[in-house]
Amino acid sequence: MRDDGHHNGLAFMKMHGLGNDFVVIDRRAGGAPVSEALARALGDRHMGVGFDQLAAIDADDGSDARLTFYNSDGSIAGACGNATRCIARFLMDDTGRDSLTLRTERGLLAAENAGNGLTRVNMGAPLLDWADVPLVSEMDTLDLPMPGHPVATGMGNPHCTFFVDDAEEIDLSARGPEIEHHPFFPERTNVQFAHVIGPDHLRMRVWERGAGVTLASGSSSCATAVAAARRGLTGRHVTITLDGGDIDIDWRDDGVWMTGPTAHVFTGHLTAAFLDSL
Repeated sequence: MRDDGHHNGLAFMKMHGLGNDFVVIDRRAGGAPVSEALARALGDRHMGVGFDQLAAIDADDGSDARLTFYNSDGSIAGACGNATRCIARFLMDDTGRDSLTLRTERGLLAAENAGNGLTRVNMGAPLLDWADVPLVSEMDTLDLPMPGHPVATGMGNPHCTFFVDDAEEIDLSARGPEIEHHPFFPERTNVQFAHVIGPDHLRMRVWERGAGVTLASGSSSCATAVAAARRGLTGRHVTITLDGGDIDIDWRDDGVWMTGPTAHVFTGHLTAAFLDSL
């Protein structure tokens, strides 16, 4: 999906993983850098394209590609599991390969074809120490001293997971922002509400930092699986049912592996007029 010269705009792809949707800009052949202003304008679902996260693909010396993620408010996302999976699938289809290494803010992430149209990505080891999440001061990440006693987990971005009787009953749009901006989290946090369906099955809903309510979140799924296993609520290999569908999370010795579907919905071009208006 390189620009073929017939357009004077900017080429992009629209993708989603379980309804968690992305605009992806392939910059491996060069081009103008992605700016906060571009991210905010593109993220507007009425006057732009709309996305939960924007991802830029760049050439990288030590890996198959370097990925940078932006939220719809223009801030850097740090980690984005569903987008990583979608881009891994695109690059594997593009190159005919079954495995790749992608560089993100977290470092190098391994991706592989899981068969049956599914893609698997190692999202890295969870960060369980308070300073790495990060939290504002030393506290037990397995039992934060706040109502609901949530679990804090770092997955290259911060997460706060509440285990509740029924995740469906939570008013995400009310609870999400207040927890996102809680003073315990100096870099804000992603927020999950989950309940246990069985020893290897969780139901989870998510409020994403800088994006709001989303149908799915890969890094949030990883964090929730880790939190549930640490609490002894489940084993280390679980299915998580999200608003957008099911994702498979396996917390192994070498990291948290996430397996799920991907979709490349369309490819388009931003007009020169839109870009000039930024």
